[in-house]
Formats: sequence, structure tokens, C-alpha cells
Amino acid sequence: MYDLEGLGVKAKKAAESLLAVPDKTLCRALECAARLIRENAEYLKAENAKDIALAREKGKSEAFIDRLALSDKVIEGMAAGLIQVAHLNSPAGKIVYSYENKEQGIKVVKKNVPFGVVGIIFESRPNVSADAFALCIRTGNAVILKGGSDSLRSNVAITGLCRQALSECGIDPNAVSVIEDTEHETAARFMRMDKYVDLIIPRGSARLIRAAVENSTIPIIETGVGNCHVYVDEFADPVKSAEVVFNAKTQRYSVCNACESLVIHSSRLKDALPLIAERLKEKKVEMRCDGRAYAAIKNYEYLAEATEEDFYTEYEDAVISVKTVDSLKEAIDHINEHGTRHSESIMTENGENAATFMRDVDAAVVYHNASTRFSDGFVFGLGAEIGISTQKLHARGPMGLDALVTTKYFVEGDGAVRK
Repeated sequence: MYDLEGLGVKAKKAAESLLAVPDKTLCRALECAARLIRENAEYLKAENAKDIALAREKGKSEAFIDRLALSDKVIEGMAAGLIQVAHLNSPAGKIVYSYENKEQGIKVVKKNVPFGVVGIIFESRPNVSADAFALCIRTGNAVILKGGSDSLRSNVAITGLCRQALSECGIDPNAVSVIEDTEHETAARFMRMDKYVDLIIPRGSARLIRAAVENSTIPIIETGVGNCHVYVDEFADPVKSAEVVFNAKTQRYSVCNACESLVIHSSRLKDALPLIAERLKEKKVEMRCDGRAYAAIKNYEYLAEATEEDFYTEYEDAVISVKTVDSLKEAIDHINEHGTRHSESIMTENGENAATFMRDVDAAVVYHNASTRFSDGFVFGLGAEIGISTQKLHARGPMGLDALVTTKYFVEGDGAVRK
């Protein structure tokens, strides 16, 4: 049986030791990790190629391969993310509240402190290893990574370089570790290690997140499945709308902030929808339409009739559902019913409609005249992200450094007793 207990003990001790590590040393460790990742890019690609070969043997989709691949761009992005996080101000140690109770003779200070040990469970994206390492170490947390079997070699390679960086900076390398056993039973045991792990963050499919929610005895921050919408309002600019939908749908199919559903006001079926269809045809995107939208673009080459299930589906592929509505309220109601509270956008030149949409749509990130593809910690200036939270407790939206601290009260007295 895989020694999770030993891994937990080492991570907990490392987390305790991190409390005494100066912030500048933590920053230096991230910069060192960035350097090692850049210097070892060919090694990382070679290990990743083994994962990709196995994935192809298993018949995995090209969208899956896209998520798995460590290209030069992805590797440079990991290194740049590490540097950016190193240059951000850590929230750990920040005073968020203070109060002096003179009557009782005490001074109260509330500070941000690390969680301790954070567990990250994810699937096929190996770059998550570097992002999680950066954000956890920068906030003084140890991290245990549990990636999917398809990215095991890549995750081990990245984590090995991060451990080397910690050692070179005099930090316990067990502050980052990866579970190398890929059995489901091991993942289930990991989610019950509340003696050693303080927080679990699952990143991946709805099935993975649901399994974590249902089985974990450790507190969880849910990250989101992304059934994201773009609503083309009756006051939308057709040209802008076509470009935004095209970008949100096709820039990258495999990401959680890609647009999976187009919602369009019935008054725009004759002008905006054909323009959108013309753009999507360039990438051979299948449009699964309700009856009115189907009739409006019946000559579109890649057309299908939508089922109710389509409006709930995160395709992660060159497919988009299309729903026709007769009002802003109907659009909002449809999105709140079928969406996953991730990222939602309205295309409109009417400021009042935009404000109503952004207020009433229940999502972590809402947009006006912009692509949902911007939902990203790096883009939002967070350096990297640990995931995009779709829940409402503690953290919501792209989670950066602020999401990886909790609070602690420090109370000073001089022999004070409560009166």
C-alpha cells in the first residue's frame, strides 16, 4: 500500500518549518524554480512526450492532448508565473483587524496566516503543478499534489525541479510532493487525511469535483466546471458579438472558461446570428440550435438540433449550443438554470441591460462586451491561479495568493483576566 501517511507526516513538518522561513527566501525559491524549469525545458518535454504517447494509445481526444501538452509556450508560462508570484506581495502576516480593549487590558490583532498543508487534486494539466507550488510556497503553505495518471511523468518531473529549488534555498523540499500512485483507492485515502492536510482544492471534471465533495473529510474549495455563456442582447453590436463569441469558443476548446453556449435575443437572429455562424464556420464549429435559431441559419454547414441536455453540457470541443430568448430576464433565467456559476458575458451597447445582467447572473466572473476567456489568474494580475472557485465561501473566481491564507487572532495582555 502506498505510504500516504509518511507523505503526510513529512508535509506537515515542512509546513511547520515554513513558518520560520523569511519571505525573501520563499521568493528566491520561486525564482530558482523558474530558472530550473527554463534550463530543463527539453527534459520536461521529453517526459511529457511519454505521457502524450500513452494518452494517444488510449485513444484520448485532441482536446485532452491539448490540456496535457507541455509546449515551449506552456513551459515559459510556468516559469513566468513563478517569477510573477515571487514579485507579488504575500498576504501572509498581513494585519486585517486590530482592536484595543482598554477595559479588559488586552490588544487584539487579526492576521492572515497559512493554512498549513494544501492538497491539490487535478487531472490532465501538468502546469497546475508549477502554479500550485508557486502560490502555496509564496503563502507559506506546504502542498501535496495528486495529478491524474495521464500526466504522472510530467508532474513528477516538474515537482522534482521545484523540490531541487527548495533544497538550493535551504528550505525543506518536502514542502512540495507528488503522489505517484495512481489508484483510485489512494486518491480516496488522500481525501481522508485530515490529520495532515488542512485544505483540498480539486481541479478538473465535474466527476472529480463531485467525488471530492462527497468523500473528503477535509474542507474543500470547489473549482468550476465551465458551462459558460455569451448572451447577445437586442442592443448588441453584431460585429463585436461575432468576434467575441468566436474568441470565447475557439481560442482554446479544452479550457473551463471557453464559451459552451450562445444565448441570443430573438431580434438578432437575422443579423448577428449569421455573422457569428460565418465566423464559427472557419473552425468547423457544430452549432446545436433550438428551433428558431436553427431556422435562421438552416443553410449552415455544421448544424444540429439541440436537446435540453445540450444546454447543460461543457463540450470542451468544437461544439456550441444556441438558445433563443425574447428578453433580458429570460436570458438571465436560462443562464442561472443551465450555467455552472463560472464565467458569463453579455454583448450589449445598453448600459442598463449590462448592469442588470452583471448584477443578476449568478457567476464568479461576469463580463460586458468581453470574452469569457479572460477568466484567469495570470490575466487578472494574480501571477497564477490555484483554480477558479465557483462557490461562495472563502474564495470565489480565480484564486491567487489571497485564497491560500486563513486568519488567526493574536491577543496581548499583561496578566489580563476577564472582568
